[in-house]
Amino acid sequence: MTAETQSFATPDSQVIILYEIRMMLNDSRGGSRNSILKVILASIGGAVTLLVIIVLFLLWWQRMRYRPEIYIDVPGQHDHNLEFGQIKRFSLRELQIATNNFSEQSVLGKGGFGKVYSGVLHGKMVAVKRLFEVEKPEGEIAFLREVELISIAVHKNILRLIGFCTTPTERLLVYPYMENLSVASRLRDVKLNEPALDWPTRMQIALGAARGLEYLHEHCNPKIIHRDVKAANVLLDGNFEAVVGDFGLAKMMDIERNTVTTGVRGTMGHIAPEYLKTGRPSVKTDIFGYGVMLLEIVTGERAIFPNFLEGAGEIFLNDQVKLKVQVGQLTDIVDPNLDNAYNFDELEKIVQIALLCTNVEPDRRPAMSKVVQMLESNVVPAEQWEEWQVAQLTRRQQDEMREQRRLFSFSEESLNIQEAIQLSGDKYGSVN
Repeated sequence: MTAETQSFATPDSQVIILYEIRMMLNDSRGGSRNSILKVILASIGGAVTLLVIIVLFLLWWQRMRYRPEIYIDVPGQHDHNLEFGQIKRFSLRELQIATNNFSEQSVLGKGGFGKVYSGVLHGKMVAVKRLFEVEKPEGEIAFLREVELISIAVHKNILRLIGFCTTPTERLLVYPYMENLSVASRLRDVKLNEPALDWPTRMQIALGAARGLEYLHEHCNPKIIHRDVKAANVLLDGNFEAVVGDFGLAKMMDIERNTVTTGVRGTMGHIAPEYLKTGRPSVKTDIFGYGVMLLEIVTGERAIFPNFLEGAGEIFLNDQVKLKVQVGQLTDIVDPNLDNAYNFDELEKIVQIALLCTNVEPDRRPAMSKVVQMLESNVVPAEQWEEWQVAQLTRRQQDEMREQRRLFSFSEESLNIQEAIQLSGDKYGSVN
């Protein structure tokens, strides 16, 4: 190659080299820009991710610190006596803290389905019922029954359910705390220097409980049978207003069939005789229990084995009161804690109402709405009371006749035995 050719080739080679260098520089600058962009994006992404993690952690921490309240709506009904509200779900930990881990010092009472503890939730006193044997069908049924009925029975004289708690091994119900506990405790467990229930308060309690039962029987759809009406299951708030509680045995009644068939449940002395025989509860069996409770309020005694009249041969309170009424010794049944501070006319009427309610013939017991009317007016229809007296006299005469026949039969049998012994003696005597 000549020098001229070489001098001609050099500029082209330089152009090519410069072009390649420019391309390399451009590639280098582009790569640098891409790398920087990637670093920036990665930094931003990391910061956002970290921020999201921090926010999620703060939300989780806030939620654990202040648990949101979960409510179940309770449908209301149109009635001036109704109180509307919601049922809250509590955690087990909340109720453990509220009751000092269910300490024995917090126990308010114990029943067939559970133990009741006092507690403090969100600064307010509550009563927590801890159900027994929740792993068994009976325990689960009792729990579901109380939660279910609260959606139907909402009334100022019916115990209100605040909330509940469920775990695999626990079923708990939370109610308002009743400052004056139950009618039974205020009648029979009066503490030293604690005043006994006075007469007007007892009449107020009788009326409040009657209104609660009237609501269950006549204003709920379907009707509700309590099945365990007694002084221990009527609670008292701070104003001694009666509140019917403990629906562990309650039943919804088919209005068209008007009865339900179950095993006999309840407390001896409060169970109506026809329920014991047939196992078929009705509103009339509740009315019987209410009548016995009225006698508890008047006498301060238990439904069975009362302290007075122990030699009368009657173990049921209502039977003993009947005896006293029949012999004109009504004042003998009055609770001594009243110190004779009562209205005799009201005493007479409330005992009459109680005996009408405990009539052995269920169809002759008054409906709870009629009981409320009688208590409000302090008037018992004369014809109803006369009818009860006539029926009682007839029943007593029939009992006496049966007793005479039994004694006559026993005497006749004894005479026959004596004659047989005498004949046997004569026979063996003749042999000798």
